[in-house]
Amino acid sequence: MCGIAGFFTKLPLTPEHINGDLPRMAASLVHRGPDDEGLWHDAQAGIALCHRRLAIIDLSATGHQPMHSASSRYTIVYNGEIYNYQELRKELASRQCAFVGGSDTEVLLAAIEVWGVQGAIERCKGMFAFALWDRRDRRLYLARDRFGEKPLYYGVCGDALLFASELKSLRQHTLWSDRIDRNALALMMQRDFVPAPLSIFQGIGKVMPGCFVSIQVRADRFEMQEQRYWDAGALIEEAANAAPLDEAQSLDLVGAALGRSIERQMVADVPVGAFLSGGTDSSLIVALMRKATSRQVRTFSIGFQEEAYNEAPFARAVSKHLGTRHTEAIVTPQECLNVIEHLPRIYDEPFGDSSQIPTYLVCKLAREAVTVCLSGDAGDELFAGYGRYRIALARWNSLKRWPTSMRAGASALLDRLPLSALEIAVTPAAFIWTRYGKEGLADRMQDHSSRWRAQSLRDFYRIGLRRWPVSSQLVVGRTLQDDHDIIPHLTAADGMKQMMHLDTCEYLSDDILVKVDRAAMAVSLETRIPMLDPDVARAAWRVPSSILLRDGRGKWVLRELLRRHLPNELIDRPKKGFAVPIARWLRAELRPWANELLEPDRLRREGFLDAATVQRRWRQHLSGQADWSQHLWNVLAFQSWLEHWPSAQDEVYVQPRRVGLCSGVE
Repeated sequence: MCGIAGFFTKLPLTPEHINGDLPRMAASLVHRGPDDEGLWHDAQAGIALCHRRLAIIDLSATGHQPMHSASSRYTIVYNGEIYNYQELRKELASRQCAFVGGSDTEVLLAAIEVWGVQGAIERCKGMFAFALWDRRDRRLYLARDRFGEKPLYYGVCGDALLFASELKSLRQHTLWSDRIDRNALALMMQRDFVPAPLSIFQGIGKVMPGCFVSIQVRADRFEMQEQRYWDAGALIEEAANAAPLDEAQSLDLVGAALGRSIERQMVADVPVGAFLSGGTDSSLIVALMRKATSRQVRTFSIGFQEEAYNEAPFARAVSKHLGTRHTEAIVTPQECLNVIEHLPRIYDEPFGDSSQIPTYLVCKLAREAVTVCLSGDAGDELFAGYGRYRIALARWNSLKRWPTSMRAGASALLDRLPLSALEIAVTPAAFIWTRYGKEGLADRMQDHSSRWRAQSLRDFYRIGLRRWPVSSQLVVGRTLQDDHDIIPHLTAADGMKQMMHLDTCEYLSDDILVKVDRAAMAVSLETRIPMLDPDVARAAWRVPSSILLRDGRGKWVLRELLRRHLPNELIDRPKKGFAVPIARWLRAELRPWANELLEPDRLRREGFLDAATVQRRWRQHLSGQADWSQHLWNVLAFQSWLEHWPSAQDEVYVQPRRVGLCSGVE
């Protein structure tokens, strides 16, 4: 695991570029790669690459980057792991490719020389982000893995195209300009994260998962073309049209694919462990690791003093049954709160998933003993583990009985009514639902009115996931009026698979994987996610929805596979999730901190968020009328980020241009 960065200029590089910008960009990523640093440039071509290395495979100097291909045509900086690199190496050796060292980076370069960029990455099973310079064609390639496990930002600043694993590295370049994209901010408030291909900054984007971007200078402009090499939706549709599997076939297909994935992902020249929460996903990963090795598996978990959030006893029981060497830490509320001040530095752009706090703490615990940790992430998205799928199905089936015109009319009426009028209208109901009061109930009704306009289960589900609607008055100066929906609708897949597809392409990539990557890399820990092997995903999508969801519970396949290793009493228990008591903290320990960040004059002075809208929800939350903790946490995440990066403020809002982030000419 590593950090990469660099830039491509229209003119030859200057001494300041070579001796100033490039070393600074590399130094800002030292946490992603504390073991080695590499800098390379071609001044006349205008290309500069830097690399920070966390040595995992081939710890020798032959794994140093930037690395040149055998023909010297290509130079690469690469972040990630190619888990099937040994199989690819054998195939390439049969084609007379010679290797100097034992790294997967060298195998990737050889594969690109033989099969081209797209042909090589289509054959790779792994997680990666890389920048590749083609000396012959004077072309730069930026590529990202199928699900987006590894990050890669890029964008044009002045006469340079900058790229890096993290935004903090881009900030080190002298041409950096940090104008906030208010539409992206509105989407972050809606979803807890800034969805790809956007970033919080105008003109800076993210390479989309499953894509690579080729960049050349033509007629004094950067010409960029995005190419998709892998499409989750196409594979889900393909699976939907295939002959359905029965239960036995589903278990065999998934079990075999997951077993192979774990065997590959346990290969490393450094100590390897696993996160263990005691839930289905992490327990199954650990059980299969135990089966794949004769060595004792190391596992790590954290617990909380708040009993409602504490899963440590379950992890302890699973560890005892499987015979792992278990490390556990019970963290205090103060230890959790101490992490908050570091979040803007770790995450670089506003990020509102509060489980980032325990994720960082368990990564920090694991790094004291190992360099690599396997994780059970993606089980919910690939195997229908979220309870919200069942809830959305039930509510949609109830709602769609009403005529579309009636639902649309009621929704339009609520949207037009000012909140003051809505409060009067709901006053009788507020006496019934005293939890909210008339203010809280009015806000809830206006928030959810758009669900009534939904034309499909997919849209109903999507609307139900959001916090603040982008059309609300919260973000000052935003021009976006509706959802940023770039995930294609599937035609053959059923409603369950549609919801799973949305979560896989957006929530998994832009929330879960971002959370894990940044938390782990902050402490120089590599995380690996066996369920994101493409063979595992393909197998998961072959399983019919009727098998995935049984008796109101998802992940039937994973639970049945786990029964081969654990007794029922360690499997059949309610799902808790990896959460912290943010709602209570905001009313108690975090109240002074939140009060300062949400102070109305401060909000008006900064000019990004509407003070009245924020204060209304803050007042309702403090009084106990409603639990707006997740909505407010997004606001606080932005405010805290803005305080940490004070230069990220603009005087005049400029509509961001999407040209150049995905395709076309900048």
